Amino acid sequence: MSKLIAIIDDDLAIRGGVSSLLRSAGFEVQLYASAEAFLQETVAPKPDVVLTDIQMLGMSGLDLQSILKTRAPALPLMFMTAFPEDALRKRALDAGAICFLSKPFKATELLYWIEKALSA
Repeated sequence: MSKLIAIIDDDLAIRGGVSSLLRSAGFEVQLYASAEAFLQETVAPKPDVVLTDIQMLGMSGLDLQSILKTRAPALPLMFMTAFPEDALRKRALDAGAICFLSKPFKATELLYWIEKALSA
């Protein structure tokens, strides 16, 4: 049974590229253009890992992290960002994120962290 990864990013190209990579590695993928869309989902199966951008229109990835800590505390959360500021990295990791990837990242790096998240 393949694992389900939710990808949340307001950039269509990022969602598409990461989705293709993860599908080629054998994962199932759910795509969301916003944190709000992810939180409003009621029909799709629950993901095994969430990979989200930090800075998006509307709710940020860090705001999403706060909500998920209450709603789904065991759900592994991974961050990706084009703006890898140390303060954001520290805040995300201190709040329990599995990793904080800087865009662009290598496929091997993403796959490593997903496997790590799934084995946690």
